[in-house]
Amino acid sequence: MINRTILDTARKYLDNFKAVAILGPRQCGKSTLAKEILKTFPESVYLDMENPADRIKLTDPVLFLTNVSDSLVCIDEIQHVPELFSVLRGIIDRNDRSGQFLVLGSASRDLIRQSSETLAGRIIYVELTPFMLEELSIGRNEVLTYLLRGGFPLSHLAKDDELSYVWRNSFISSFLERDISSLGFNYPPETMRRLWSFIAHSQGQTVNLSEFGQLLGISHTMVRKYVDLLTATFMVRILPPFEINTRKRMAKTPKIYIRDTGILHSLLHVRDINSLFSNPCLGYSWETMVLENILNSFEFDRFGYYRTNNGAEIDLILEKNNIRIGIECKSSTTPSVERGLYSGIDDLGLRKVYVIAPVDVSYPLKENILVLPSMEIKNELQRSFAR
Repeated sequence: MINRTILDTARKYLDNFKAVAILGPRQCGKSTLAKEILKTFPESVYLDMENPADRIKLTDPVLFLTNVSDSLVCIDEIQHVPELFSVLRGIIDRNDRSGQFLVLGSASRDLIRQSSETLAGRIIYVELTPFMLEELSIGRNEVLTYLLRGGFPLSHLAKDDELSYVWRNSFISSFLERDISSLGFNYPPETMRRLWSFIAHSQGQTVNLSEFGQLLGISHTMVRKYVDLLTATFMVRILPPFEINTRKRMAKTPKIYIRDTGILHSLLHVRDINSLFSNPCLGYSWETMVLENILNSFEFDRFGYYRTNNGAEIDLILEKNNIRIGIECKSSTTPSVERGLYSGIDDLGLRKVYVIAPVDVSYPLKENILVLPSMEIKNELQRSFAR
């Protein structure tokens, strides 16, 4: 098992809180992680709500869960049984001990509204993503494989690129045809697939819901609902513009990304590294990988992209404790930066800019501008925000 960075965090939370929820996309490793956690508890019960036998056990949930009240109870895919949340609330309130429930879900807390409403103040949320770079001991060439296949375990760990591609295509079909309807949404799978493809072709660009609606033959309001669902199921990220007080005219429309590069490449029919290098999506794909590894590894006070009408542009601005850092993503091994970057540095008062590129070692490009290998992102950002 690849050591997941949130493993120790989840264990710590279970030692100190009554209930912990691990949320993340399907097939990202939540069940594997949960079973690893359960090994450290003397008494535990695992229930999978996609398993009919386990669903039967909860025909009378109060009776069953009261009978195992001394155990850590893990309920997997809890979004299928939202009615359980009111039951959990009563049991949690009656038992004054930590580590009562570990629940796993494939949708955001906002989508699983029952948990936020009935377990408010009783549950701690943790997000598990597909594999992050810091969880993998890999070199530069292997980073390219990670870029191509994405971070979903069964895709990343496949024996070859073709098997990885086959798995991702199957995942996409299953998600559209089964997972969305299981959440209670009656959205046409083919329409959702076309929208997902349109988003892939607009990767890293500003959102235009009206254009998507015209292409799909539906209203922009319905497109927004579809995009919101893809966001709530961890498939899509909306990156807001970073706003500051300035007289310059700034972009105010968010950007849109398919969060996993492997899923992105499948939607674009990119099957191997050679195809990726010849595809115009390469730059946006690299940008996506960098953004996801940063935004999933830290908590920031604010973040977003920066763009003005006079040409100043920076891929990602990070703000924490009144410190601002800029991130530029370059898929070239000999990266350079545009003149607009320097204007952005002055506008935003950036402490430093990191240019993340497929290089072996870091080196200064200009004063306060450092070219950095992707594997060094986390350590360098920790140092920057600590200074």
